[in-house]
Amino acid sequence: MLSSSCLRQIGVPVATQDKQQMVVVLDFGAQYGQLIARRIRDLHVYSEILPCDTPAADIAAAKPAALVLSGGPASVYAEDAPTVDPGIFDLGLPVLGFCYGQQIMAKTLGGVVGHTEVGEYGPAEITRVSPSRLLDGTPETQTVWMSHRDAVAMVPDGFAITSSTGICPVASMECAERNLYATQFHPEVRHTTYGTQMLSNFLFGICGLEPSWSMDGLIDQLVEDVRNRVGDNRVILGLSGGVDSSVVGALCARAIGKQLTCVFVNHGLLRKNEPEEVEEVFTEQFDVDFVH
Repeated sequence: MLSSSCLRQIGVPVATQDKQQMVVVLDFGAQYGQLIARRIRDLHVYSEILPCDTPAADIAAAKPAALVLSGGPASVYAEDAPTVDPGIFDLGLPVLGFCYGQQIMAKTLGGVVGHTEVGEYGPAEITRVSPSRLLDGTPETQTVWMSHRDAVAMVPDGFAITSSTGICPVASMECAERNLYATQFHPEVRHTTYGTQMLSNFLFGICGLEPSWSMDGLIDQLVEDVRNRVGDNRVILGLSGGVDSSVVGALCARAIGKQLTCVFVNHGLLRKNEPEEVEEVFTEQFDVDFVH
């Protein structure tokens, strides 16, 4: 029986069209974690989110093209602060950190992070103070989105401070020799005026990726993966009407048609008329066996 939570549970790999083009986002509990992945995909590069403590060996095995370290609500010096395998910085991959991601990068590599007397929440003006591949093509002074009380007080050896604000001396930093880049602000948020340019600089200028990924291509490859995995067998899918099970159901229906039996389990948590809508979709739009 197919689990409805994820295609991986039926052994179908997540399709990337080109594994060498994948960017892994390590999540430190960020409110913008999903948004980071979305912004990367908007630029036609595939991205996946993994827990921040994913071992470096597992990341290496996935063969991504680059890593992004998300923000997070914790302090890097808190006893239960989320951390990262230091080995990720020795994989030879370009790394880009945002907010907490900058702080954990600095702390892990020998820099110093401290608590600021005044936090920055909302729009802030950064000024570039040295050449920067990440900030290339953006104005010397520009508006970004900040959300922090901690900040990098001393950058690690080999890093250059590339921008600052009146409150935050290290608004961004980079070690171009090791392809390590970080910002205290959030390029993924639309309020950062030139955030998309910064992401493009990282993905295409620094990482050398191509904007070749598309959702249509992903769907086609997932359908083919399901078809190859199932073969001539039949599949039973527990369908709740939620996003996970409905997406899996739609993909499997497209891949194997009548080989799929959807068993609709009405758990009582759908909104008014939604059970009827689920049944209508899967009986009228898909050629599958539907059991209610």
